Amino acid sequence: MLAILASNLLQRKARTLFTALGIAVGVATIVALLAFTQGLKETAAGFLHLGGSDLGVFQANVSDPTASLLPQSIVARLDALPQVGEATPLLLIPEAVRSDPGAIVFGALPQGFFSRSLVLTSGARPTGGPQILVGARMAEALHLSAGSVLTLAGRRLRVAGVYSSGVLFEDSGAVLDLALAQSIAARPGEVTDVVAQLAPRSSAAAAAAAITSSFPGTQVITDPQQALRAGANSTLISKAILVIVVIALLVGAISVANTMAMSIMERQGELGLLSTVGWAPGRVASLILFEGIAVSILGAAAGLLLGVVGGGLLVRALGVSGYVTPTVTAWGLGRGLLVGVAIGVLGGIYPAWRVTRMRPLRALSSV
Repeated sequence: MLAILASNLLQRKARTLFTALGIAVGVATIVALLAFTQGLKETAAGFLHLGGSDLGVFQANVSDPTASLLPQSIVARLDALPQVGEATPLLLIPEAVRSDPGAIVFGALPQGFFSRSLVLTSGARPTGGPQILVGARMAEALHLSAGSVLTLAGRRLRVAGVYSSGVLFEDSGAVLDLALAQSIAARPGEVTDVVAQLAPRSSAAAAAAAITSSFPGTQVITDPQQALRAGANSTLISKAILVIVVIALLVGAISVANTMAMSIMERQGELGLLSTVGWAPGRVASLILFEGIAVSILGAAAGLLLGVVGGGLLVRALGVSGYVTPTVTAWGLGRGLLVGVAIGVLGGIYPAWRVTRMRPLRALSSV
């Protein structure tokens, strides 16, 4: 049966190729979106633990945590809570570096734990004036080093040093004094969020309850899932994956069914001959079904490769690699392959059933 199956697919190369290509596009889209979702989860984890923090305090009811705005004055009051060991404010400035739009610039207090956590790989910490530290990834991408000049929102700043933190978008961005960042962003006395480390023997849940009770209008993020739920991106992507899976199954199944139905019409004599030499109707039907599955597996394999490679290329082309990097998992690839196989099964059911209704002698007479 395998020899017959391969021969039938190769005899109609163009039809097989175009059917597989349509399936590949659907599977590639699913794999890429799953990779983006996993990348968002990892980005959220990094966003949560900026500078080694245990939690982050943001403005409530914002579309995205990076759009949060809080008064800097709450930092001292947060520090005074018994559940909080140390709190430090951050001001995030996206798209401030024209040569690297995906980079995030962090305004931070030099004495805060966020700034202290940065490991300098070259140069020194700023000593005052218009100076900035750049992450290792940004330094590599823009060919910067200690003593270079970086233009930030029209301001020329001297690079005092290069740091590494181990967090993707920290290392893809830059850090400068909070007061200077507030001046550049025209946000005097305001910060994006306040990151905090827990006091000894205090739990994240207890600290979150105390903070939201003491500061109405704030939300406390203590785990990556909360960071994802705080914005609409993860929900939209999850819904988009479900919609695309359904569309891929429907369109792919119709395409496979159409291909196999046309194949049956063209091969009535061949299929009738197989029946007359002893092939049971179920065996002939299984040949048609397996041909549909084989086409779908070929398309799914191409789609897996296209999704893995295309997702990374798309992120780099859009310049958002500083925010998220697609992360391909075995389960993500497995789901893409399952969709491909499901397309073959769904698309092959009707043609296979149609073969069982075929009368061998009538099929032979039509040759």
